Amino acid sequence: MHPPKRALLFLCVANSARSQMGEGLARSLAPEGLAIYSAGSMPAAVHPYAVRVMRELGIDISSQFSKGLGQVPFDEIDTVVTLCAEEVCPVLPSDVQRLHWPCRDPTAGSGSDEVRLASFRRVRDAIRAKLIELLG
Repeated sequence: MHPPKRALLFLCVANSARSQMGEGLARSLAPEGLAIYSAGSMPAAVHPYAVRVMRELGIDISSQFSKGLGQVPFDEIDTVVTLCAEEVCPVLPSDVQRLHWPCRDPTAGSGSDEVRLASFRRVRDAIRAKLIELLG
């Protein structure tokens, strides 16, 4: 696995939780000069639980917003991380390094707030561990 050189893109379907957390985590961990993006094939609003569990790490993603694939500068991207697990991830035609880190969609869970927040934390922590490995 080679670290990204210019730009890193996180992709999932809704761009509401997994890829948003990936974007926020990468911005906090990446070296200066690495551009970070996230997008989804069917963008929805950023999930409040994603904002909440990121705030627990001191990372504020409340100003981030869901973006469609058409809002990403693909000519800059050299590494794409897909985060889909049970659903079909967006496919990109460009020649980039592709990493697949399957994470169950925490927005699909049910139960109490604490059960749902635990699901978001698991995804956040899994993405963070992979990013630390990728970025060194």
